[in-house]
Amino acid sequence: MFDTKLAIVLREDLAVWQKLNVTAFLASGIVAQSPDVIGEPYVDAAGNAYNPLSVQPVIVLSADGETMANIHRRSLDRGVKTSLYIEEMFATGHDEANRAVFAQFAPPEAKVVGIALRADKKIVDKIIKGARMHG
Repeated sequence: MFDTKLAIVLREDLAVWQKLNVTAFLASGIVAQSPDVIGEPYVDAAGNAYNPLSVQPVIVLSADGETMANIHRRSLDRGVKTSLYIEEMFATGHDEANRAVFAQFAPPEAKVVGIALRADKKIVDKIIKGARMHG
C-alpha cells in the first residue's frame, strides 16, 4: 500500500523510559522532514476533534550497539536523511543542549541509541538489516 517504510530502531539495552522518550523524539523528526506522513484530524462520534496521526504504520525495531552503528553508517552511505539520538543527549535538558552535545561526535564515535528513517521500502530494508522486531 505504501512505497515507503517508516522505521525506528532502538538500542536494545535502553531502559523503558529511554526507549519511549527516544521514540517520541525520533518520530517528531520524521514528521518535521516529511509532513506528508500526517493525515487528517480524527473526529469522534460526539464531534470532538483530535490531532491527525501518521497515515502509514511505523515499525519499531531493536538492535545491539554494533548493529546500530552499522545502520547509521548505511543510512549515511545511501544518503538517507534520518532522525538520530545519541546516548549523550540523555544528560541534557533541552533542544539547544541536545544539538550542542550532538555536534561533538562524528559518526564513528557516536553512541547511537535510536535512529528513524522514512524512505523507499527496499532501501529501508537494506539499511535496517540486522535489527529485529522490538518486543
